[in-house]
Amino acid sequence: MPRIPCAILACVWWAAMGAAAANGTGADSSYTAADFARVRKFDAHVHANTDDHRFLDIARKDGFELLSINVDYPDFPPLDRQAQVAHRLRAAEPQRFHFVTSFSMKGFGGANWTADTIRHIDTEIARGAVAVKVWKNIGMVERDAQGRLIMLDDPRFDGVMSHLEARRIPLIAHQAEPKNCWLPLEAMTTENDRSYFRDHPEYHMYLHPEQPSYESLIAARDRFVARHPALNFVGAHLASLEWSVDELARFLDTDPNATADLAARMTQVQYQSKSDFDKVRRFFIKYQDRLLYGSDLTENPPDLQERAQNPPMDPGQFSVEADTFWRSDWIYLATAEVRPIDAIKSDIQGLALPKSVIDKIYYSNARRVFGRLPR
Repeated sequence: MPRIPCAILACVWWAAMGAAAANGTGADSSYTAADFARVRKFDAHVHANTDDHRFLDIARKDGFELLSINVDYPDFPPLDRQAQVAHRLRAAEPQRFHFVTSFSMKGFGGANWTADTIRHIDTEIARGAVAVKVWKNIGMVERDAQGRLIMLDDPRFDGVMSHLEARRIPLIAHQAEPKNCWLPLEAMTTENDRSYFRDHPEYHMYLHPEQPSYESLIAARDRFVARHPALNFVGAHLASLEWSVDELARFLDTDPNATADLAARMTQVQYQSKSDFDKVRRFFIKYQDRLLYGSDLTENPPDLQERAQNPPMDPGQFSVEADTFWRSDWIYLATAEVRPIDAIKSDIQGLALPKSVIDKIYYSNARRVFGRLPR
């Protein structure tokens, strides 16, 4: 019997291990709930708008690095105050706390807007920002001097976006909303969407038929991505395709530079896995290099009128609620446990993704996508 070279045997072994990992079998088994705190993790979508260090304390305890995203959102402190908080928290713990800058739309289209915006971005990058965020106000709120809604594929963004491409600065984009936003409350698929849009009627597009349709906003985003093929693009909130892993797969296949974070969309994924568990699990395994764990956890200054977090968080109980939220997501993604999910009024089985897949989604993908993170 001829001797098989060791190198060939090694290749066969690695191929077998890779196939086993892809199917969640063999040496690459899944984690348990007890593994949660000991596995290093990265939450790629939070909003730390106060520097009382509670967010850092619970992140340290639960094994997370944080990426705090500054956003021009009326329910948040002004952008300059968000930046001040981010600078202080990064100075306190630069290996654990990271931040994303944003920019104002004030003066958009004016002679100096592009140069001023680039200057602002470069200043924040020099202070430690690792990416730039654009929000749903582009496409849904902001209007130009002629009163027209400003869409993301507007060529007046080209100068800023070309600068991001040239400097390899990632862009995180929250465009549109969950598809539920265009449905009446009683037709929405998840309770967290229902409660959010009940509290934010200004963003409930079913009540605003004069506004752009879901399909037109997604089409503008897709044209924007095609217009900037070298851009490191992160689709926040599952790229607003949370309602269909098939549609999200098509988006990721179309743009090889795109990734998507899971922030505030886990219940929509769970809603799908209730009816087709295997399809959802296969999606996570196939696109394991393109997905970033994110929660959308928000710590705002105490305010009786605060409505920003979905679900709302009691400032006094923030650490407990954040820990509970993180652990719930971990149980769904990393283990096979069955847990009740109130937002869809159903018991849901965890996906028990292989350890290698969890390690990418929860950590190494973020480290790759946000290349300015300290090593």
